Amino acid sequence: MTESISLKRLDLGTLIACCLAVAAAQMCITVPTPINGEIQAAFGASGSQVAWVTSAFILPTAILELNFGVVGDLFGRKRLLVFGGFVLAAGELLNATAQNIEMLWIGQALAGIGAAALFPSSLAVIAAATPGEKDRAKAVSTWALSISIASAVGPLSSGVLATYVDFHWAFVPPIVLGLAVGVSSWILVTDSKAPEGRSLDWPGQITIAVGLTALLWGIIEGGERGWTNPAIVGSLALAAVSLVAFFLAEKRSASPMFNLDLLRIPSFAAAAVVALVGMFGFIGTAYCVSIRLGAVMHLSALKAGMPFVILQLIPLLLAPVLSKMLTRVDARWLLTGGLLPMAAGQFWIAALPVTTTSLAAFIGPVLLLGVGFICVVSSLTSAAVNAVPLHMTGMASGATSLVREFGQGLGPAVISTIAMSAASAALVGKLSGADAGMEAAAGPLAVVNAGSDSARAAAQAALGHGMAVGVVICGCASLIGAVVTLLLVRKNAARETAPAGEAAVQAASA
Repeated sequence: MTESISLKRLDLGTLIACCLAVAAAQMCITVPTPINGEIQAAFGASGSQVAWVTSAFILPTAILELNFGVVGDLFGRKRLLVFGGFVLAAGELLNATAQNIEMLWIGQALAGIGAAALFPSSLAVIAAATPGEKDRAKAVSTWALSISIASAVGPLSSGVLATYVDFHWAFVPPIVLGLAVGVSSWILVTDSKAPEGRSLDWPGQITIAVGLTALLWGIIEGGERGWTNPAIVGSLALAAVSLVAFFLAEKRSASPMFNLDLLRIPSFAAAAVVALVGMFGFIGTAYCVSIRLGAVMHLSALKAGMPFVILQLIPLLLAPVLSKMLTRVDARWLLTGGLLPMAAGQFWIAALPVTTTSLAAFIGPVLLLGVGFICVVSSLTSAAVNAVPLHMTGMASGATSLVREFGQGLGPAVISTIAMSAASAALVGKLSGADAGMEAAAGPLAVVNAGSDSARAAAQAALGHGMAVGVVICGCASLIGAVVTLLLVRKNAARETAPAGEAAVQAASA
């Protein structure tokens, strides 16, 4: 495939713009986490409605990222960076002015579309402008460092602004960053594209979008509406039909977004499963902790966000060590070594009483989660691409990214359903009068915020139980991922060794 680019070496302006782009996209993922409690209280939202705040952003990012990569190759990545920056800013502006939870969902979805354009385009511009292996590895390391910094700054700025001003202000920094990305990309980025042999797979894009959206909606709403509700049954049926149509479309496509031959490689299929369950467990745990500290225990957004600041600082501190480990340690062992401490941290959090609000009590499990998370994220794509022939590494990386991000969207959806169902079951027979009516109409989160004193105490205990059940399931997901990794993930012995620069790109894109 021929790259069309007008410079021989990556210039500083292009690098700055690309790092700013990926930082803006990553920051938007972490901003809502500390303010879930504030959002719930402001809009009187249920657990599933709060879960949609995260999922509404992640879903379009996961669905569109593969095809946006093709769009950039065909029409130029600079245009896509400019487009992504301004669309992300528009979505965050809707979030900052949202007067109801539905408007927040729309803003998150729009921002997610922008992020879907920024993630692949920023990395592709850097890769295209650095043909030398050492230059590419250095540039990609800077790009990856931007992700780590943004991940730490996001929850910190969100918590500070929500505590001292209003939670709407937490979305203002991403607006500024999005606008800065659009302007800096237009002025500074040297364009590149690689149209040869590339074409858009519209049947695949449409069917995967409909299938994953219907599946996620059915899972999130099923817990509240009931699994026999006609709308839920119809949504899950639509998901099944659409996903079958996706596989048929990819089988017949001359230029599929996903080559089905990858699924015949056991190690790749196993890595995809691990990406799904690992990220499901991690984001599901983050959702439970944020709801527990914010909506249930009513801590300020700043205090509720501090565990997440610590969590995101760990990858930043360990990045230099992990870059060396990725070249010396088999991804299988690094992946297993990440999933096991993640599981330990999750079980530890589940064992903490709901009344525990001290940051010191969370430091131990958060450190385990942080170390485990960075090991898993760093090695996931490496495990997937090392299992496939060299010419399929790009598609394997993109497919792993899609599965990983869908797992992130699935985590809050499934865990909120399980946690709220367990909390409601624990409240049966413990409420009476208006409190019982409130729980039946709006769920246990409404009771813990507006019920009588005795009802609030009962709802708090019930929600603590529900959140603990949810986090235990997240821990079990991490253990399942570790077992699958040990049994099935293997490097393709017949595979040629990828160039160092390409390996660096694959690791960073994880």
